Amino acid sequence: MTELNNPLEAIDSPQSTNTSLPSNPALRGYTRRLMWVGAFLVVVILAAAAAWWYLLPPTLHGMPLQSPRAADDFTLTTTTGKSMSLSDFRGKYVVLFFGYTYCPDVCPTTLGDLQQMLKQLGAKRAEDVQVLFVTVDPERDTAQQLATYLHYFDPNFIGMTGTVAEIQPVAKQFGIFFEKEPSSDKSNYVVDHTAVITIIDPKGYVREIFNYGVPGADMASDVAYLMRRG
Repeated sequence: MTELNNPLEAIDSPQSTNTSLPSNPALRGYTRRLMWVGAFLVVVILAAAAAWWYLLPPTLHGMPLQSPRAADDFTLTTTTGKSMSLSDFRGKYVVLFFGYTYCPDVCPTTLGDLQQMLKQLGAKRAEDVQVLFVTVDPERDTAQQLATYLHYFDPNFIGMTGTVAEIQPVAKQFGIFFEKEPSSDKSNYVVDHTAVITIIDPKGYVREIFNYGVPGADMASDVAYLMRRG
């Protein structure tokens, strides 16, 4: 009978080492299957958590429509040199804003925010967005005037103009009010107008409205969320 001088030698001895898997082949195969099932479940749980986080509604910065409505189609003269309709932009997210080039503050500030919105979205996603600027001052805002003005912000912005009679029903359907203030100077006057931004999805449905003053980064966050949801 062999004596152990040190009881710890029994633990260190190779004969006493436990294997990670049972020695029985059938039991060993069953254990392996359990390990694979466990690993698979972990992957599924992680994937589900990632999907949940990806689709989780963020804190939106605009006013989403709980029941999106289809926007009525309209046609106006554009800075592209031809008349275009809202339906021509199917497949893109249309960012619609009503203003005028002689606007002293609200319009240039908003256009600057829209410029930042596209920058925050990144070149790839920005390809699926079209900014439309509809004038509320057609007397001064010719297609050429709009083209020159909008180019300072982004050459891809499209301006739209027409007669007051053509623009009024377009503005009305999006809740836009505009009115020229009385002035003795026919070339220098102010136009009061509603300063909101309307987001229309690729299928032509109004999805969200931004009030004046929402930063470009916040608008980009909301538009990116709409894109993810489809």
